[in-house]
Amino acid sequence: MPFELTRDYIDQLKELINGKEDTAALEMISELHPADIAEIFSELETEESIYLYNLLDSEVSADVLVELPEDEREEFFRSMPGEMIARRVIDNMESDDAADLLGELSEEKQEEVLQSIEDVEQAGDIADLLSYDEDTAGGLMAKELIKVYEDWDVARCITEIRRQSEEVYEFYYVYVVDKDDILIGTVTLKKIIIARSTTRIRNIVDTDLISVRTDTPSEEVANIMKKYDLVSLPVIDTIGRLVGRITIDDVVDVIKEEAEKDYQMISGITEDVEHSDNVFLLTRARLPWLIIGLTGGILGSRVISMHESELRISPEMALFFPLIGAMGGNAGVQSSSIVVQGIAAGTIDLQGISGKLMKELSVAFINGLILSGLLFIYNLLFSDSFALTITVSIALFSVILFASVFGTFVPLILHKFNVDPALATGPFITTTNDIIGLSIYLAVGRLMYGII
Repeated sequence: MPFELTRDYIDQLKELINGKEDTAALEMISELHPADIAEIFSELETEESIYLYNLLDSEVSADVLVELPEDEREEFFRSMPGEMIARRVIDNMESDDAADLLGELSEEKQEEVLQSIEDVEQAGDIADLLSYDEDTAGGLMAKELIKVYEDWDVARCITEIRRQSEEVYEFYYVYVVDKDDILIGTVTLKKIIIARSTTRIRNIVDTDLISVRTDTPSEEVANIMKKYDLVSLPVIDTIGRLVGRITIDDVVDVIKEEAEKDYQMISGITEDVEHSDNVFLLTRARLPWLIIGLTGGILGSRVISMHESELRISPEMALFFPLIGAMGGNAGVQSSSIVVQGIAAGTIDLQGISGKLMKELSVAFINGLILSGLLFIYNLLFSDSFALTITVSIALFSVILFASVFGTFVPLILHKFNVDPALATGPFITTTNDIIGLSIYLAVGRLMYGII
């Protein structure tokens, strides 16, 4: 059963902590998952959380820290000396998780913790990982893996797997390398078990494998693992040497972070922010797109003022300004969102741009025809002006066509120039289509009222 956190539970736990009843407090959380304990910590005062944290087993306490939100984790680290972080946290983590946590600290604190790690090899692995960009395969990978050499026999291979597995929490592949540590392929446990003890690994290795380099962008890593349904992916350096592996749990984090970033961009937020961030940071993240929206509104008003004469002839045209703007914005956002989703999933590229544009144009044509037809019927029934009926219907059809093509084209162009295509959705598309939609509407109005 999933753990359900209640107010009574927190009050009881607080009472035990304040009364220094360590055994009873520990019993209340000893059977819980680290994620549940982290949720409890979020409901306690910082001093209470630290007190309870120090009661936990070292391995459990490390897992709890990983589950904590970043701002709460910072509170813990500020109150802990480097030696304690090394002993209670870093020593009980795989290298990638340890590097992620240390990456949140200042350089001085990082150095203090690394110098406090007793295992020099472990400290070196973490230091290596910290040198990679966090948005690359090198920043995602862990150093812990199972590696055997092609010239070993199966008997030695089994011995080495037993020894190396002590340092690996879980593994999915046994990687095979040559004498220079160049990655050759993988060998399954089944092949190792059924092969004769004298069989050389080179005779049972599977060389058909997928790998990435340390500088491969994390988003590309996620797409590769998703496309080929991988649970683990080897990482090599520029000359092909095996340096680490990326597991599916790390890629899930990447996918989540990218989704959150894209959602914020679609919403018109230019930075990665949380609700707990300070007012200045939240304002700075939101203000740029609001200024763009304000600029778009001003330009829209200028477009309207340029067609003042038409509005004098038929002031009822103004009644449909909100409809034209909203429909253009909605059509554009729909098209751009589908394209951005396809780019993120790796199913759309620039080679298929003409086909994609034609497909969106066909969809827009059908949608525009249906919607403008419905609007035409509405105006025939409730409007006294046939010129207005024709004007609004033609304008709506034209705006939907333009907005759909524009919403498809812009994210593809941004992607070509290595700009996040999520910028093309939300406020950008809406503001642009508002201005152009009004221009189209008023231009059609001028044409129609000049003829009819």
